[in-house]
Amino acid sequence: MNEWLKRIRAANDIKQFEPKELPFLAKDIRRFLVEKVSKTGGHLASNLGVVELTEALHYVFDVTKDKIVWDVGHQAYVHKILTGRKEGFDHLRQLDGLSGFPKPKESPCDAFATGHSSTSISAALGMATARDLRHGKEHIIAVIGDGSMTGGLAYEALNNAGQKNTQLMVILNDNDMSISGNVGAMNRHLRDLRTAPLYLNAKAGVHELLSKVPLVGAPVDKGMEKVKNTIKYFLVPGVMFEEMGFQYLGPVDGHNIEELLEFLTKAKQMKGPVLLHVKTKKGKGYSFAEQNPSKFHGVSPFRPKTGEVLGKKGVSFSQVFGDTLTKIAAKNEKVVAITAAMCGGTGLDTFSKTYPTRFFDVGIAEQHAVTFAAGLASSGYHPVFAVYSTFLQRAYDQIVEDVCFQNLPVVFAIDRAGIVGADGETHQGIFDIAFLSHIPSLQLLAPRNGAECKTMLEEAFKQPGPVAIRYPRDHVEEDWEKGVSLPWGKAEWVEEGEGIAILSCGTMFETAQGLWKKLKAAGKTPMLINARFLQPLDQEMLEKAAARAKTIITIEDHVLAGGFGDLVRHGLAGKEVQVRSYGFPNQFIEQGKREELFWRYGLTAEAIAADLEQE
Repeated sequence: MNEWLKRIRAANDIKQFEPKELPFLAKDIRRFLVEKVSKTGGHLASNLGVVELTEALHYVFDVTKDKIVWDVGHQAYVHKILTGRKEGFDHLRQLDGLSGFPKPKESPCDAFATGHSSTSISAALGMATARDLRHGKEHIIAVIGDGSMTGGLAYEALNNAGQKNTQLMVILNDNDMSISGNVGAMNRHLRDLRTAPLYLNAKAGVHELLSKVPLVGAPVDKGMEKVKNTIKYFLVPGVMFEEMGFQYLGPVDGHNIEELLEFLTKAKQMKGPVLLHVKTKKGKGYSFAEQNPSKFHGVSPFRPKTGEVLGKKGVSFSQVFGDTLTKIAAKNEKVVAITAAMCGGTGLDTFSKTYPTRFFDVGIAEQHAVTFAAGLASSGYHPVFAVYSTFLQRAYDQIVEDVCFQNLPVVFAIDRAGIVGADGETHQGIFDIAFLSHIPSLQLLAPRNGAECKTMLEEAFKQPGPVAIRYPRDHVEEDWEKGVSLPWGKAEWVEEGEGIAILSCGTMFETAQGLWKKLKAAGKTPMLINARFLQPLDQEMLEKAAARAKTIITIEDHVLAGGFGDLVRHGLAGKEVQVRSYGFPNQFIEQGKREELFWRYGLTAEAIAADLEQE
């Protein structure tokens, strides 16, 4: 097994293969991917789908000189294998191990660090422009999935690239699938292209024929121009891209090595911007991933022979949100749900099936999702936008201008807040408190457990303005459905005391409680407070804590700069009390399990207690 793969030790080793050998290498790579990802977890289906495409790219181009920008980057495992990093797959996405995304610090063959969607064409155009300015010769290639083409940034880049007319190749990896399933007009357009009966040979003939149709004076010429455009749109595949200034090639079978090599070589020789449309199948070569690509998009360790996912099972915060929202919607027909291509990941599966007419998947378009929610809210509905913390960053302006400025009743369900683990720096949700807490009219909440999360969501729909609830990628207690008592705007005073007050943010309550026990055992009488409401803070609670304590300790799963501790410090301005804040340093936090990173950065009860003893 893997006899062909053994010949790959470094970048460009693939060029030693004969083209007829590449399908055998592809089989080895697929076996390798299933074997390794089944142990570590990771993005499987997307990588299985681009094996032949990646081989062909590495065969036609020189990845030590030419630059390939992988959109999102979760499909770059094959690229990593072909650039000499296969040994690192034993520690893929683990603490201090191989990243699951392209990383220039990891290899010079990784042209651009990615992790979010729809950025590749913009980055590649910037690289191509830089090349032109210094009179370079390298080729620049952006590989973007059709799911990423639902993001507006991709069209801004296409429009700009077509205007500049610089040499740039865009490969549209069309697998009719993002994470959940593609939506919108772009998906329909690509579906039409996949089934178009006329491709390149017909395209040239149609253009030649239309060029001979005479235009005789206005208004006749305008009428004939419309006729010509109608014929062209009907017969010529990819005309939308051509109208934007790109030369269109395809669709090409993305699992046919011979065809890929032919078209990539042709595209390499063309001048100006070129778009190559490649059709692939997500999960190709592993039956379980082919049948359920969403499940195997980002998968935990699993049994290769059965496809059974391993690991701890239980109710997640995402499920608490989804189940609670579905019950709320049963009583309130004005409640609607919005996702940006993350239906399953945010727990909206049940809601989408129960209330399909009140569920909206807008594609990878967070900016649109927020303003779309604002429009719904301004028209009498009560929308909730379920989104990962790190993805909400892309919609900052819309949150400020379209929702909060108008004080509209939009609920932001912020999933994956705090440390998310194996996806690393680009996905850690450690900046949301900082970029949300200063926005007027927005109330920001953080539940300590599933029960609080349930009640917060229920109460959020009773508020007249925008509410954001942040919660982590974690499991909850078994009895979460009973909910809690939640006086709106008030912190939970868990333990009385004096001298020291411990204030916890969200699910860091468990750490705060552990610290309380340690201080109690050391003879101190600390107070323990669950903040619950981060913006606005419970000022009455702060005043009471400051009156009884000389030291206030804050604990959060967020960067310290602009985080919960800073909010407390601001709320206590002028008070003679010391605030000691514990959170993450103001840097991008690497991949690793939540508990590993809490330990590394001193966010455990033991580490905080030891730090306090050093006073």
